[in-house]
Amino acid sequence: MADDTLLEVQGLTISFRGADRWLPAVDGLSLSLAKGKTLGLVGESGCGKSVTALSLLGLLPRNSASVTGSIRLAGQELSNLDDEGWRAVRGRRVSMVFQDPMTALNPLMSIGAQLSEVLRLHLGLSGKAARDEAAQWLSRVGIPDPVSRLANHPHEMSGGMRQRVLIAMALCSRPEILLADEPTTALDVTIQAQILELLADLQAELGMAMVFITHDLGVVERVADDLCVMYAGKVVEAGTSGQILSNPLHPYTRGLLGAVPGFRPRTGRLASIPGRVPPAGQWPEGCRFAPRCGRADTACQATLPGLAPSGDHLCACLHPHGGEGAVA
Repeated sequence: MADDTLLEVQGLTISFRGADRWLPAVDGLSLSLAKGKTLGLVGESGCGKSVTALSLLGLLPRNSASVTGSIRLAGQELSNLDDEGWRAVRGRRVSMVFQDPMTALNPLMSIGAQLSEVLRLHLGLSGKAARDEAAQWLSRVGIPDPVSRLANHPHEMSGGMRQRVLIAMALCSRPEILLADEPTTALDVTIQAQILELLADLQAELGMAMVFITHDLGVVERVADDLCVMYAGKVVEAGTSGQILSNPLHPYTRGLLGAVPGFRPRTGRLASIPGRVPPAGQWPEGCRFAPRCGRADTACQATLPGLAPSGDHLCACLHPHGGEGAVA
């Protein structure tokens, strides 16, 4: 592990118990995250991004999910932790902003009570000290009149404000790593820009690393230092954001970029990717993207390619694009 590597995942495999067999969701995923950097995890719904994040927090149910592989945080192996061990990591060293702020917040508890609970559990604060710190964090994430807002319940706040509360809850314990699972998906573009700017400012202030999960390459271009593009449980392209966004090699990555309005100068209509991500347990024998790929041939249908050097970064494709530049 490199000196500046904070998180290293090797061979992560996640399966869920089905009616008559285990259904794979993530297949041998490997990634690394450096201190203070942002890793973008990109792909359509169903590619395995969110379950990967949940596994990094030990949140997958043990009675219905199987997780194997290595997860190392600053050299400490996490995959073999018991419940008490995970509680020492979860929220304190690694925290998460979940997708839906309405369902992630407890509708029966005030915002102040929920923030104070985090501060009590992870920083040992209580009473007035916890309330004062909670109000300060609401102010830091841009919520006006933070003291009075502590008494609000989630339904009394807008979607953008609820998202800010989630960010405050995730960061008030000053974690080493923030997992941001599509934190701007349900927001309009103005609030989206504000949330991205807020995350960047707080990341710089706290010196934390971040895993930013999204399906939107237009968003991830603004925040990520490195990218892993996922498809059907595997990483199909990996490199720096500059390498991948300026010269996408995998047909899937190019398809995602081609569907982003205004991402690069182009002519004609926006591109679309036919079909859909195959569900768990129905992955093709060969390349999992082959049924949707215009470059696929019989070799692709028979062979599952692994990540290998191609151009200036890594790509899992038998027929990668090369030297063709960004999507036209």
